[in-house]
Order: sequence, then structure tokens, then C-alpha cells
Amino acid sequence: MHDCSLPILGQGTYGFDARGVAKRFRHAAIFGALGSLTSGETMRFVNDHDPIPLLNQIAQHFGDSVSVNYVARAPGEIVIDFTVR
Repeated sequence: MHDCSLPILGQGTYGFDARGVAKRFRHAAIFGALGSLTSGETMRFVNDHDPIPLLNQIAQHFGDSVSVNYVARAPGEIVIDFTVR
């Protein structure tokens, strides 16, 4: 049986593919997902473009409690790990 509370990418890392979320819901979904993480957990974010404005919004909202680490930064394939401290 599937349990959505369990990570699918490894210990404490949850996938979030923004490409499958309608643009008008995207930022709300991302902020909701980040807000549901506990200390030490990571959201692996995948997108088709580098979300610089979103990163600025995340920094303003979460401050130092969320770290940002690029895993891949190729055109058309952006992968970022957001980790809650």
C-alpha cells in the first residue's frame, strides 16, 4: 500500500515536479510543500526554467530556515534541493 508521507527519493527527500502543476497554482503549491517539511527534510524541486523570482520569494518568506542547493542547472532541466534547517 502507498503511503504519501514517506519520501520517494531517499531518506527525508521528497520530490516536487513543478512542470506538472498549473502555473496559476505553482507558487502556492511550492510554499505549501515547503511549509509541510520538518527540520532536516528536503524537497527536490524540478522545473523547466530557473525560478529566480521564486527563490527571492522563498528567501523573504522562510529566511535562513530553508537552504537552497542546485543539483542541476542545465537549460530546460533545473533541479533544486530545498532543505529545512
